[in-house]
Amino acid sequence: MARYPGAVEFLPARHNLTALRAGIESCRGCDLYRDATQAVFGEGLKRSRLIMIGETPGDVEDRTGRPFTGPAGRLLDKALEVAGLERSELFLTNAVKHFRYETRGATGKRRIHKTPSQAQITACLPWLEAELDVVRPEGAVVMGSVAGHALFGSDFRVGDHRGRVSEPPDRQFWSVVTIHPSAALRADDRAAAFDGLVADLRLAAERLTG
Repeated sequence: MARYPGAVEFLPARHNLTALRAGIESCRGCDLYRDATQAVFGEGLKRSRLIMIGETPGDVEDRTGRPFTGPAGRLLDKALEVAGLERSELFLTNAVKHFRYETRGATGKRRIHKTPSQAQITACLPWLEAELDVVRPEGAVVMGSVAGHALFGSDFRVGDHRGRVSEPPDRQFWSVVTIHPSAALRADDRAAAFDGLVADLRLAAERLTG
């Protein structure tokens, strides 16, 4: 397994969203920065009660520099609306801040998402920790296995936690685990996958209001 220096030494001295967002472009905590267009930091309400944690930026996010702006983001926006959650009241981020991909096609220009390794997830974790420290959410929606590995450890499985409110180890917030919106886009039964995502988001919304 590859070993990386990790992001700690690249964090700014002051932990506020402006300093963190500026500092992340200099991060060399793992090798993903080499091929990515840019780092994609979280965005949203600074003191949001709920943080949405995805896996990694996709192709569109890598180009725009903003989380959840591609097809998965549009599906998430629709699911949030159905579940009664306002994106403007949330903080959205990813567990890993650089796009990991492999190229395909005759021209080699088609970029396909590739799951980060556990070593890369661990190396990037200080950035997520810093976001959590600033936002201080009451709860988190953990979307997909990469986000789960960051918060729960390498043995995490989405199915083991889904459908209930759980508590990540050594955290001061509760969590609801669900699939990543991109998984709903790839599902054979997209309608059922979308409905499951909405049900999980509703569980988080109910916890906030309860």
